[in-house]
Amino acid sequence: MRFGIFDHMEFRSGNLAELYEERLRMLEFADEAGFWCYHKAEHHFIRLDAAPSGTVFLAAASQRTHRIRLGSLVLLLPFYEPLRLIEEVCMLDHLSGGRLELGVGKGISPAEHTLWGKDPETARERFEEAFEILRTGLADATFSYSGDNHEFDKISVPHRPLQEPRPAFWYPGNVDYAGKHRLNTITAGPPEAVKNAMAHFHAQLLKPEADWNPGVREPVIGVTLHVYLASSTKAAIARVHQAYPAYHRNLVTLFKRYDIPFTDPSLGGNTELALTLGVLVAAAPEDAIAQIEHLIDETGIEYLTLSFAWGDLTHQETMDSIRLFAEEVMPHFNRSEPP
Repeated sequence: MRFGIFDHMEFRSGNLAELYEERLRMLEFADEAGFWCYHKAEHHFIRLDAAPSGTVFLAAASQRTHRIRLGSLVLLLPFYEPLRLIEEVCMLDHLSGGRLELGVGKGISPAEHTLWGKDPETARERFEEAFEILRTGLADATFSYSGDNHEFDKISVPHRPLQEPRPAFWYPGNVDYAGKHRLNTITAGPPEAVKNAMAHFHAQLLKPEADWNPGVREPVIGVTLHVYLASSTKAAIARVHQAYPAYHRNLVTLFKRYDIPFTDPSLGGNTELALTLGVLVAAAPEDAIAQIEHLIDETGIEYLTLSFAWGDLTHQETMDSIRLFAEEVMPHFNRSEPP
């Protein structure tokens, strides 16, 4: 069993420099504690994400850590110039000593595309084109490309990734697409939904349409949970009744402002529902162990990505929670080596 960290890096009181430093200190602890990977989300024009340039933050993290892998989850490809991104990815892979994991996506918020001056209806097309260029440019130092949005004739990119053949790709939230292209993925939801997603993912891996992860022996599917641990389950549950609605408010800002219908992963900020469905774990360490064991028994999951810093949880609360998890929960589970 492996454990990772998923992070939006929501705005909090205090200045940005302080927030970044606190998160880097959390990563130093996670590095020493044996977490496998830190996955950083990307959002724009919203208090959900105080570090919308994930490559910049991961570059800083690469200099403060030594073992934990560092990943985007995701780079919103429609907002990137693909050639520059190829160079930045190669730089980051070297800066991290070959610890880079590359999550990519088109973005779930139409408002973010509109605010960038882009048509949300073309997001999928722009994503697919940028993703093809990224895969090609990381595989071949010289290549040509002709598409609706980009055209290159025998462009040469001297930067090469450190990892061979290239860093692993992740595509979260769509197990069908991920499985058909042998991409690592992350899913979420109650155990029954996770179990169904895993079954579909593994079925697609038996007959993939393409292999976009040639360096990955067996693509990974993980599950993400929001977690808060305290000395007692009662205290943990009392605290998340304030923190979880705060996370919900940060998440839905643009959807509410522009009246955009969407499937809300925060369940409307309904803390009781999140606890009941098992997408939020608020507990003392012994109860957290029991809940994770139940999830494993029901789904067979082998990789769990946990959000420790969210809502209005303070840095000290986050550190106390992750320390309890590392010292009293993680040792209970056997962690396998990465593929």
